[in-house]
Amino acid sequence: METVDAVVVGAGVVGLAVARDLARTGHEVLVLEAESAVGTQTSSRNSEVIHAGIYYPTGSRKAIACVRGRELLYRYCADRGVPHRRLGKIIVATAHDQIGRLDEIAAHAAANGVTDLRKLDASALRDLEPDLSGVAALLSPSTGIVDSHGLMRALRADAEGAGAGVALGSRVVAGSVRGGSPMTLEVADAGSLRCRALVNCGGLGAWDLAASLDGFPAERIPARRLAKGSYYALASGSAPFRRLVYPVPADGGLGVHLTLDLAGAARFGPDVEWTDHVDYRVDPDRADRFYAEIRRYWPELPDHALAPAYAGVRPKLSGPGEPGADFLLQGPTEHGVPGLVNMFGIESPGLTSCLALASDVCEMLRDDTLS
Repeated sequence: METVDAVVVGAGVVGLAVARDLARTGHEVLVLEAESAVGTQTSSRNSEVIHAGIYYPTGSRKAIACVRGRELLYRYCADRGVPHRRLGKIIVATAHDQIGRLDEIAAHAAANGVTDLRKLDASALRDLEPDLSGVAALLSPSTGIVDSHGLMRALRADAEGAGAGVALGSRVVAGSVRGGSPMTLEVADAGSLRCRALVNCGGLGAWDLAASLDGFPAERIPARRLAKGSYYALASGSAPFRRLVYPVPADGGLGVHLTLDLAGAARFGPDVEWTDHVDYRVDPDRADRFYAEIRRYWPELPDHALAPAYAGVRPKLSGPGEPGADFLLQGPTEHGVPGLVNMFGIESPGLTSCLALASDVCEMLRDDTLS
């Protein structure tokens, strides 16, 4: 039976970043990915936004990892030639009673370490984005966009260049963590292997993997919630904006916002549809509820302009009506199994935070197993 230092389950953006960091420190690393390509789920079905770190609860892992990860990611993309653009984001108040909320957002962002927000009055807003309707706004210069597939290609190349192996079509069906390290994994159609460290970056499947590990305490597996988000694009023409546009948040959500890809094409969404299964189909009729929200900041949106683009499903730790949950990096201190790190609820801003989260995971393993 083959034995390796570390197995990373899941070749999404976080799993590849973890494998890269572990391999660069001299460990023998194997990445097991159930699908036939890397990053086919959460990592590629999102807005591809590099978030500044504005909204997350101060002191949370999301806030800390996002602010730190943002700068790491910009630097990495520049060094490795990953397509990206620091184009900025506008948070727009469309009514006077929302202006005070902009001040609250700016204060909260500053507490998180986002100190570059700039308040815009209506005139300054028109100067930046003439077609955007609003009475005031915040400009976030640190927000940007990235080619998520290009990022994952670079991370995979770095990991493999440092000696890591990436095995596609390799689904972990069971395992044993009884007795701690080394642990045993059963891979469909490939047999068994042992590892000193196991990082569960399974995304939507992280819960199933944890449950399949004989000896792992079931009470340490949190409840999983699934939130589907659908995106719609313009059926023809283009949006007249150069920056991302977000309304002032209301009712615990970020509202229907406009993001741009690297070619300048606009996407609207995601909305939130709570579900109990993974389904990436986009219902054309759901676009009907987008129009009124978008026209608050873009009154000129034509009728029948929105067409289905794609959908993603977020693995969440909180459900409808509950406060948003933090990332959960669950190591030996939390569950008692040496060498095992579970990553639960890695949704937005996971893409932005991938390099910071990878560093955190590696630090947990250095302290425990891979010293």
